[in-house]
Amino acid sequence: MSMVDLKERLLPPKPQSAINVRDASCRASASGCQPFRGMDLLGLKKRGQGLRSWIRVDTSGNSQIIEVDKFTMMRRCDLPARDLRLLDPLFVYPSTILGREKAIVVNLEQIRCIITADEVLLLNSLDSYVLQYVVELQRRLTSGVCEVWQSEGPELNRRRSNRSFDNVYGTTSADYLPFEFKALEIALEAACMFLDSQAAELEIEAYPLLDELTSKISTINLERVRRLKSRLVALTRRVQKVRDEIEQLMDDDGDMAEMYLTEKKSRMESSFYGDQSMMGFRSNDGLSVSAPVSPVSSPPESRRLEKSLSIARSRHESVRSSESATGSIEELEMLLEAYFVLIDSTLNKLTSMKEYIDDTEDFINIQLDNVRNQLIQFELLLTTATFVVAIFGVVAGIFGMNFEIPLFDDSGAFKWVLIITGVCVIFIFCAFVWFFKYRRLMPL
Repeated sequence: MSMVDLKERLLPPKPQSAINVRDASCRASASGCQPFRGMDLLGLKKRGQGLRSWIRVDTSGNSQIIEVDKFTMMRRCDLPARDLRLLDPLFVYPSTILGREKAIVVNLEQIRCIITADEVLLLNSLDSYVLQYVVELQRRLTSGVCEVWQSEGPELNRRRSNRSFDNVYGTTSADYLPFEFKALEIALEAACMFLDSQAAELEIEAYPLLDELTSKISTINLERVRRLKSRLVALTRRVQKVRDEIEQLMDDDGDMAEMYLTEKKSRMESSFYGDQSMMGFRSNDGLSVSAPVSPVSSPPESRRLEKSLSIARSRHESVRSSESATGSIEELEMLLEAYFVLIDSTLNKLTSMKEYIDDTEDFINIQLDNVRNQLIQFELLLTTATFVVAIFGVVAGIFGMNFEIPLFDDSGAFKWVLIITGVCVIFIFCAFVWFFKYRRLMPL
């Protein structure tokens, strides 16, 4: 299935209101009147309460587009508003994996979804990684074979396949995983492979640029390295956040136990059917449940008490299932550990790149310091030479005075003055050079 067909099948058609607004704006521009460009405060206020398009994938691999408002999604998945805010594409939040009572909230790079025991809900997006996530989830749910994430190039595919979850643990099937863990695994795999591909692209660009900078220090190369380092720091921060999130989950058995949604659902259903059977047993003993009861004998307080008892019993069953699942979290821990190894290797690659950049900067600073020292030494020699040459000016100034001495009458006196002054100048210059070398101000 091509990407264009997948977009046409998953994306909803453009609403008629948007078409009408666009036509109206075009008519206004054609007539010469500029449309109103102010901020729609009412629309911004109702944005969080409006309908939002979601991609729903069930346990059978069937996908469909649904439009649900925020409050309906909160009631449907039993999630607070702050958890749904993590999935809002207008806000930038760090990578997060939250285990709740009936759902798992996943915010990993481009993959932002809600995973329940029966379905996966993703924000409808044109991003290729979101569409690949849907296709991969459908393929694994329908075929049951755990293969490597689809990539764009053969070299990247080979590198990813060598480090996949299957090769780490020597398994070729994920049938033993429940539905929520299959969806979580694909989300982790997509995030890890996306970050690894970005790290690989950055690595391909970094090393030739750094080698060029060491051979030729220029303003253009320094600016390119500065931008490269900024991208590296931002990518390292994102990889570190994903790694810390996985490590935090692995260190907390309670959070991992909360993610066993299928097991909790089966326990609650078995508890519910057990209560129904007990009620049927009591009705057979003479206490009919379906018999009409007068309003006097069944006050509203009793109904509220019965509802409260039902809620408390469901919560008790949930807590008991979480406590019992704490001892059997090995499969989730192995899953998280596999992708922890992947993301940790990506972080080590970025750390090595950061160290290489730091070493290059140190090397460049050493080169610049060496050049600066050479300039200082040349300036010192030049100052010394200027000083000794100034001695000739002093001698010329002395003999230029307006007075008469017998030396002026000797024809060979000028020659001897030049010879004696030159010898003194050379002697003084050599004395300065020897002093500089003695004090280690110049290399020997």
